[in-house]
Amino acid sequence: MKPHCTDCASCAIRHFEDAADYRKRFIVQEQIDRYLPGGAHFIDEAAIAAALGNAPANDTARVRDILAKSRAIETLLPEETAALIQVTDPDLLGEMADTALAIKKAVYDNRIVMFAPLYMSNLCVNRCAYCGFRAGNAEQKRRLLSMDEVRQEIDVLAGAIGHKRLIAVYGEHPDTSTDYIAETIRTVYAHQVKSPRGAIVGIRRVNVNAAPLPIEDLRVLKQVGIGTYQVFQETYHRETYARLHPADTVKGNYDWRVTAFHRALEAGVDDIGMGALYGLYDWRFELMATVCHARDLERQFNIGPHTISMPRLEPASGTDVPTTSPYLIDDATFQRIALITRLSVPYTGIIVTCRESPASRDTCVGYGITQMDASSNIAIKGYSDFASEQHQEKDRQQFVLSDTRTLEQMIAALAQRDIITSFCTAGYRCGRTGGCIMDALKTGKEGKFCKINAVLTLREWLDDFASPATQALCEPVISRELAEIETNLPKFYPTVREHYDRICNGERDLFF
Repeated sequence: MKPHCTDCASCAIRHFEDAADYRKRFIVQEQIDRYLPGGAHFIDEAAIAAALGNAPANDTARVRDILAKSRAIETLLPEETAALIQVTDPDLLGEMADTALAIKKAVYDNRIVMFAPLYMSNLCVNRCAYCGFRAGNAEQKRRLLSMDEVRQEIDVLAGAIGHKRLIAVYGEHPDTSTDYIAETIRTVYAHQVKSPRGAIVGIRRVNVNAAPLPIEDLRVLKQVGIGTYQVFQETYHRETYARLHPADTVKGNYDWRVTAFHRALEAGVDDIGMGALYGLYDWRFELMATVCHARDLERQFNIGPHTISMPRLEPASGTDVPTTSPYLIDDATFQRIALITRLSVPYTGIIVTCRESPASRDTCVGYGITQMDASSNIAIKGYSDFASEQHQEKDRQQFVLSDTRTLEQMIAALAQRDIITSFCTAGYRCGRTGGCIMDALKTGKEGKFCKINAVLTLREWLDDFASPATQALCEPVISRELAEIETNLPKFYPTVREHYDRICNGERDLFF
């Protein structure tokens, strides 16, 4: 791969030309207009402001009615989310927290799914004011992974650490467009390695965080086995979006970005993952807009977000926006966002990443989140270059991580709370995706598969990677989960037990 830079005059000109070419090739106005019939927009800023302004504070009867709707796994109306946002009474907040955790257990059972990010490149034609990857940031050391380097990263992620699922992350640049994304996905899936104890292991699910793409490009990614297609809107507030994303860049088109999931679902991509970047604008507005976005996807496709993430601004190279924005939020507010998200879109998976501190993530586990990353390194080629799983290099990263715990530390910490860690990817390979999984989640049918596959995949990881101390912590958790399966799912249990015993005897990748 040829080297890249962004600080010399010739490369600055090239990046400008790249962005112009991208706008011409990728932003297809007709693929925006079809999802905004008559020019009406599903992010109605005036309606959001009115809902927030009209919501009463601490209306106990109203809040309890809303919580009943959440328990029925129904997406809340914006005005209902607004009512939850206005709650300050400690007793009502306690009821909300109890309800959120109960919903999570009903929909996803007693497990947290683990994954890792894999940053493929920090090349980018955009100039987002808050991002370390933005074009023109001379502090960044630019790099694009070759396929051999992708395999080296998987050697560590799958072979040394034990991850089974990734979120592959790409900047927006001609050299990391659809063909490159497809090639990296194929490379990841094809690369099998040995664990420290000799088992053949690999990555079973590649989710993708990438730029909005046209329908035709999304169909290409669907064919190579893309998992969840994740795009963060950054901010839903149009004026703020325009201020932070220059109009002459690809990302400067708000409507192209906010309709990315509409195109993905039309292209046949089964699962989408959304999120706002908290700290760019008022968190109340962003949360309300996220709910509005989810509701519009349900209205147009009968499929909502497979996951919702809630990243917030963290320090990044070459910018002070993450430390000077007037909209920065504290840990308590972040945790409140996680809580209200669970109640507002009760079927969705909720991701809290290593951007957050260990204490904040641990608190969010009690509010019904479902996915976390661990042993994360977001430097380009960071996994294979650094011996320590906790090493960071700011000039090779998009931002700085706060939680640097290893995967083994996370699994042990969850086990101490009687929570089982899952590496499950079964649903995606059994067809429980898209509209199918939406129905299963809303009716509580998916939870039994979550429990079974959590037991099987954790058994694999313990046998292939865990220290004796971590095994000792996790064995009682697995025993309890197996006992619950035997009691509550007696028809499944004989097959579960057979699969479990075969895994103990060295077989891998058995699932329901």
